[in-house]
Amino acid sequence: MTGYADVSDVAEGLGWTWEARSVNGRGLDLRLRLPEGFEALDAAARAAAAKALARGSVTVSLRLSRGAAGSAPRLNREVLDAVVAAALAAGEAAAERGLDLAPMTAADLLAARGVLEADVAAPGEDGALVARMAADLDRLFAALAAARASEGRALAIVITGQLDRVAVLVASARETATARTARSGELLRTRIEAVLAGTSAVDEARLAQELALLAVKSDITEELDRLVAHVAAARELLATGGPVGRRLDFLMQEFNREANTLCSKSGAADLTAIGLDLKVVVDQMREQVQNVE
Repeated sequence: MTGYADVSDVAEGLGWTWEARSVNGRGLDLRLRLPEGFEALDAAARAAAAKALARGSVTVSLRLSRGAAGSAPRLNREVLDAVVAAALAAGEAAAERGLDLAPMTAADLLAARGVLEADVAAPGEDGALVARMAADLDRLFAALAAARASEGRALAIVITGQLDRVAVLVASARETATARTARSGELLRTRIEAVLAGTSAVDEARLAQELALLAVKSDITEELDRLVAHVAAARELLATGGPVGRRLDFLMQEFNREANTLCSKSGAADLTAIGLDLKVVVDQMREQVQNVE
């Protein structure tokens, strides 16, 4: 089930945003993207995800931002002194070779790596801050679960419409099969009479056996009855709710099997056309089911 959620908070001059994105998956696969130094949140994120979600490939990221309070960077005097000393040494070396370097500005010095340090405590130094971040995870996954549930309701409407279409096609196939049986019976009777008129050596028992076999091979009653049962089972699963994606996916295989058998046993163009329409609807339904948890 696809979905998106985010939760933002701020404390002690540090702002953060949790983001979660999910797509359908056979199991629960959680991928975390945490800033360096915040690895302690990994276990809390996995526990919160397992509590709220059953399936899905979920990507969770944490973004940090400076707040208004306590956000001023700190000047590292040791690094600054080292940068100034290096700049002076470079200037002297250039002067000895007759080169005149442009003077360094304060902005040049401050741009050197390590001169300005962000005043953000590491997780190990601020356990309360990490606990505050971890507390937002329950809200994040609750919002993600709600987003997925909303999409699930929309998918249920789509799949229900497709099941309605399957039911209509099954009813049409049943009517067409009845008409086909009447036509086939008349044609078969005419052909048998022609054969019997041309010969007197006919094994009545063998003829009856072959006719019965033809009737069994062309009868699609069982396939249609099973399709009706599959439609009812799918409706029941949708009404039940919860993680029913795997069971629906299995039902889609059964739908497809019956549609294939119907086409192979149709024996008439109009019935074959219905079978092909049925296969199209089943394929469309199967694509939607792939997104169901």
